[in-house]
Amino acid sequence: MTSLLVSPNQFSTHSTQATVKDFITLLKPGVMALVVFSGWVGMFLAPNHLHPFLQNAVLIAIALASGGAGALNMWYDRDIDLLMRRTQDRPIPAGLISPQDAFIFGILLIVFSVLIMGFATNYMAAFWLAFSAFFYVVIYTIGLKRATVHNIVIGGAAGALPPLIGWVAVTGEISLEAFLLFLLIFLWTPPHFWALALTKAEEYKRANIPMLPTIAGPQATKKQILIYSFLLIIASYSFPYLFNYGWLYGTIVTILNLVWLFFALKLYFNNHNSEAMRLFGFSILYLFLLLGALVVDYGVYR
Repeated sequence: MTSLLVSPNQFSTHSTQATVKDFITLLKPGVMALVVFSGWVGMFLAPNHLHPFLQNAVLIAIALASGGAGALNMWYDRDIDLLMRRTQDRPIPAGLISPQDAFIFGILLIVFSVLIMGFATNYMAAFWLAFSAFFYVVIYTIGLKRATVHNIVIGGAAGALPPLIGWVAVTGEISLEAFLLFLLIFLWTPPHFWALALTKAEEYKRANIPMLPTIAGPQATKKQILIYSFLLIIASYSFPYLFNYGWLYGTIVTILNLVWLFFALKLYFNNHNSEAMRLFGFSILYLFLLLGALVVDYGVYR
């Protein structure tokens, strides 16, 4: 069993054993995929369009910023990662990459990402990209994650910014539609992470992270998941109501919302971790398909 006392000597001081795969793991590629996709959706839905070369530059910048923020998150959380079964095999606690190398790697990626965005598009997009990385690393990882039960609610803003960044990269300004894209992911984030946290409550407690299930208990967490589920569903219907989205998006989002609500209600009335994992797994598919429905509907009706 892993000791609760983490010594700095438990971490490697060099990265001679590290492989390219280990550095890719630092980037949190699963998270990066969703971040880049949502950024592309913001670009696609914007009223103007960039040259394909510039579009690729924007996506590369978003990917680098996401990866850099992920690396800095693992750098700062290396002590608690060592205490949790889900994260103890990450490159830093596993001794494959030194904390110093991970820190430098993360900083360089973020700096390059902001420079690329600024030169390829506009300074407003570069600002929001830098702000998203700052918010995730400094406000969420360093400031909120270990300090408050509201860590995910507030910290989720960082992960919700990519579609807004993609939009601003094209237009140079923030619109209501861009804000609603942000709001969708912002409202999606808490139930997504709380569903996972329900299954990992003991690990979070061991690492002294004040996640909602460890502080308020499982039933209060399920209630909050249900509340945020209804808020997310309401927000998802704002697009056909406020903008020119048709029956295609409306049909797809209604099916997605019914399935989400089914899983959320099953979780609320049951105490099995399997129900939480079903909602967690579906939530990822939900967001990809919802954003995809916006893209397909936009392509058909505009």
